[in-house]
Amino acid sequence: MSIGIALMGLLVGFLVGMTGVGGAALLTPVLILIGVNPSIAVGTDLVYNSITKLFGVVQHWRQKTVNVQMVKYLAMGSIPSAVIAIAALHFFEASYHNQEQIIRHALGYVLVFVSIAIIIKTFMEKRLRPNRWQTKPLNEKKGLTILIGCVFGFIVGLTSLGSGSLFAVAMIYLYKMKTSEMVGTDITHAFLLVTAAGMLHIGYGNVNYMLVGNLLIGSIPGVLIGSTISAKVPARPLRAVVAVLIFVSGLKLI
Repeated sequence: MSIGIALMGLLVGFLVGMTGVGGAALLTPVLILIGVNPSIAVGTDLVYNSITKLFGVVQHWRQKTVNVQMVKYLAMGSIPSAVIAIAALHFFEASYHNQEQIIRHALGYVLVFVSIAIIIKTFMEKRLRPNRWQTKPLNEKKGLTILIGCVFGFIVGLTSLGSGSLFAVAMIYLYKMKTSEMVGTDITHAFLLVTAAGMLHIGYGNVNYMLVGNLLIGSIPGVLIGSTISAKVPARPLRAVVAVLIFVSGLKLI
């Protein structure tokens, strides 16, 4: 057991519990900056995310706050797209030995994008509603929903980032949903996506299981503590600070 990694998991879990901001955007760049190979960081984070999101899925399923049809449409686009991204990375590594460089630069740009998405979600959610897209029924937006899954699924497969934050912004703008249903749908789809991507990374040997275990030891109590305190502390300023940290991490990786 590495106390340093467990403490890092505790801090990330605490921030996630406090702000609701995705753990991958915080964790993956930190792992790379402390010396973990980018491919291992991405694969490890996907498996770690799959385990942590499972608990959220179970709770939301019990609460009946999951839009199954939307999860289905998103997954139809995102899972094949993530598989293509991971297979493409493997191809470039086999042919040009530049997988780590591709992941590092892609992470940097996506982190900047994710930080902007967090700011939009935090400060502009009410301004994005209502609009004409939200009035259309889901079956009329099937193609659009699958396309959103394709684009963001590719990003998740490439970097492990965005399974929550990017999809959440799309849901806020394009769909009329209760907050609880949006969160439950987002987490359920994210669980399916990161699990599929994580399994593929396991097949390629890109997962450090000891690292996953150490992160879980720290992050589970961290999430519980952060969630308990979150009701007493204003979340918006903290989300803004976390978004700035993610933005800076992205610039360092570009």
